[in-house]
Amino acid sequence: MHVTHLSLADFRSYARVEVPLDPGVTAFVGANGQGKTNLVEAVGYLATLGSHRVSSDAPLVRMGADRAVIRAAVTQGERSQLVELELNPGKANRARINRSSQVRPRDVLGIVRTVLFAPEDLALVKGDPGERRRFLDELVTARSPRMAGVRSDYERVLKQRNTLLKSAAMARRHGGRSMDLSTLDVWDQHLGRVGAELLAQRLDLIATLQPLADKAYADVAPGGGPVMLEYRSSVGTEVEHARTREELYAQLIAALAEVRKQEIERGVTLVGPHRDDLVLGLRGMPAKGYASHGESWSYALALRLASYDLLRSEGNEPVLVLDDVFAELDARRRERLAELVAQGEQVLVTAAVDDDVPGVLAGTRYAVSAGEVDRL
Repeated sequence: MHVTHLSLADFRSYARVEVPLDPGVTAFVGANGQGKTNLVEAVGYLATLGSHRVSSDAPLVRMGADRAVIRAAVTQGERSQLVELELNPGKANRARINRSSQVRPRDVLGIVRTVLFAPEDLALVKGDPGERRRFLDELVTARSPRMAGVRSDYERVLKQRNTLLKSAAMARRHGGRSMDLSTLDVWDQHLGRVGAELLAQRLDLIATLQPLADKAYADVAPGGGPVMLEYRSSVGTEVEHARTREELYAQLIAALAEVRKQEIERGVTLVGPHRDDLVLGLRGMPAKGYASHGESWSYALALRLASYDLLRSEGNEPVLVLDDVFAELDARRRERLAELVAQGEQVLVTAAVDDDVPGVLAGTRYAVSAGEVDRL
């Protein structure tokens, strides 16, 4: 799969830009602040419905504009599709496929698949659990786009359940009458069902990703491993031994019952996938806090390379995006990474100067300056 044309309107710094894209390696070269990352950010948004740089859509819309449009032509084998997203901060986003009538934005998931490595990925190793949960869930959705609906359902149920718990906690603190919490059992069941599905997908992903991540780390930093991926659940260690979604559901329901008193006191849901973490181990120690800066970079890179290998093995090779990463790597890691990805179906690279792009990644070059994108 590869993107053959990218069109942006009022996205970030671009009033309008049209960029033809070829298979193989394409490098966008330009000084910082000229707009090269905005281009690959747009491709990534089509794949995940989110940005790797900001948590909301508002910064993606050019100042003074009401909306932004991302449009891409995508080819997979003999099939070509045109996918379009209209970003409307404060309102519902809109989507089209092949210029047809509007579809839900999440219906475009799976048409474009990307694996993106950027300087922000250091937070996968050094950041809080939310960074690693996002990594897992975006990869789960890339493997199975229907999981976007499951994630949305989980967030909706969690919000409703938290609202009920918060109201109960407020009433308790202010000496009011106790609230009728009979509906909490219903929300527990909803949370248990969608939570069990999300847990099952995460656990399957980690089991599949583990050997790939270990190999990728050995490729990037020979002799520096091994690495270990461990899922740490707020439900308890029993989830690792659950064989079915029904078992995971039962464990979630039991865990919710166990902490209900504390939840009512605090007004928040204390167990579930939203409280879990992916613990990264390196040579038997937690990578967070023990790995050096270089080892942390290598670990983050290994996770992305493992993701890339996983998606490739499942039949639809993703676009690999390397956003300003070569300048962050030492010469050895830079060359190793370039050798590992040079044969990808489509690799998009951003760099401040030509010298930051290893020679093995010869291909199409674009100069990016002041919002202008010119093919060299």
